[in-house]
Amino acid sequence: MEEKIVGLIPDFVEEKFFPAEIYIREGKIKTVTKIEDAGSSLPYILPGFIDSHVHIESSMLVPSEFARLAVVHGTVATVSDPHEIANVCGMEGVRFMLENGKRVPFKFYFGAPSCVPATTFETAGARLDVSDVHDLLQNPDIKYLSEMMNFPGVLTGDPEVLQKIQIAKKLGKPVDGHAPGLRGEDARQYIDAGISTDHECISREEALDKIKSGMKIIIREGSAARNFETLIDLLHDYPDQIMLCSDDKHPDSLVEGHINQLCSRAADKGISIFKILKAACINPVLHYNLEVGLLKTGDPADFILVKNLTDFEVIRTYIDGICVAEEGKSKIERLEINPINQFNIRPKKKSDFAYPFTVEKHHIEIIQALDGQLITNKIIKPVDALININGHLESNPEKDLLKIVVVNRYQQAPVAKAFIQNFGLKKGALASSVAHDSHNIVAIGVDDDSLTEAVNLVIKHQGGISFYAPSEINREHEVQMIIPLPVAGLMSTEDGYKVAHDYEKLDQLVNAAGCTLSSPYMTLSFMALLVIPHLKLSDLGLFDGDRFSFVD
Repeated sequence: MEEKIVGLIPDFVEEKFFPAEIYIREGKIKTVTKIEDAGSSLPYILPGFIDSHVHIESSMLVPSEFARLAVVHGTVATVSDPHEIANVCGMEGVRFMLENGKRVPFKFYFGAPSCVPATTFETAGARLDVSDVHDLLQNPDIKYLSEMMNFPGVLTGDPEVLQKIQIAKKLGKPVDGHAPGLRGEDARQYIDAGISTDHECISREEALDKIKSGMKIIIREGSAARNFETLIDLLHDYPDQIMLCSDDKHPDSLVEGHINQLCSRAADKGISIFKILKAACINPVLHYNLEVGLLKTGDPADFILVKNLTDFEVIRTYIDGICVAEEGKSKIERLEINPINQFNIRPKKKSDFAYPFTVEKHHIEIIQALDGQLITNKIIKPVDALININGHLESNPEKDLLKIVVVNRYQQAPVAKAFIQNFGLKKGALASSVAHDSHNIVAIGVDDDSLTEAVNLVIKHQGGISFYAPSEINREHEVQMIIPLPVAGLMSTEDGYKVAHDYEKLDQLVNAAGCTLSSPYMTLSFMALLVIPHLKLSDLGLFDGDRFSFVD
């Protein structure tokens, strides 16, 4: 079957568009022919967009469902790190992602998770050792070694860390980085070890430092961490060393847009369209050696038609010559999903969340959440800033000091407890089994009753994100809601658009209860991520990310 597409094609040498006919046969571009009499209202034909670093699991959708939503916005491929599900289900989890992704017309390119578990300071559900990573990297479906979060291990020469990097280098596969704030000689040592990218740059100066040492910078704009405004001007001067990514994209955000939104914002800043397309479409293909077409004769027919080069509204998306989305509607069919999971605990009691007061302790270290950032601040408060009830410290909502807990989901164990600021919650509690990287249950609440109810909702459904608030008058009108996530406690089996709708409703409940964060559940999910400074909580205790050790 042959199809002809007419539109304006980019010429990256001359940096201009020209009218052309593209002929597609058997999923490939047979010819690209310039034409003269083209008319005045042709669409632009562009290479498809690529998310250069994303954890599909963070969308709460399985790969096949993620694809259904993403193609509407012109995304044809992702460079995906499956370390979320790997931390829960190990090799079985990685295989699940590969197999599910292959069942739909979309190009998922997965990496071999490099840090499972991410640290030894938390309890994960699985471990991938050097031999596991070697087996994965030998698989042609695995394109790279996923983000090396253990940058201290790289700098100190940890043998296991270096072996994983050497395996990737020997097999000719790139190594992704993860080194927030790393500068100077430490950054150069990290890069010289073979790390080729970083998506964690916090400042322009940090990114520029790494670029000048030969690293490619992936500008991230996700549902929680947003660095686009800080870094995008680098694209003017370093178009060959910049890519774009979301890292973590929640379902409601994915419904609204994807990489197309970043292209629109970059164009609005006056950046050349050809530099934008390099970052959004071309650089990922070249860096990761992806089988994604770039509008050349003989390439896979992967491209999009857009109305203009300002808002990048997608008319149609093609993958291997198949029209997978048209006029805002996905053509990818839904699949039936057989979940895999690991959840091994019983419901919790209120007494499990008690925080005993220690007379000798006059001050307490508090996590300070930051809206739109994965990093947190570490602040010190006097113990009397919290409420002391019968020898136990409780949340003080008036001062925005709330109890945060992490519950081990893999085995019965004591609950880890601390306090956090900047969530703003005035009543109730929210809980989630999406808690990077080990995905134990993390919850924040104004009282222990609410914490117990919110956590037990998650346990009852073997994973999910929940909210609970008691009625101000009686318990008969309590508010409770959960989005079940039966696939590893991370992903839903439902329609992606329904999950997005329910997620918005859940956010509204939390905001109505006083939470001031723009994406409360995304921010919550990173409060147990120990590899991002400065203060986090694991299931084993309060952790100082700067000293990389537990708080005494």
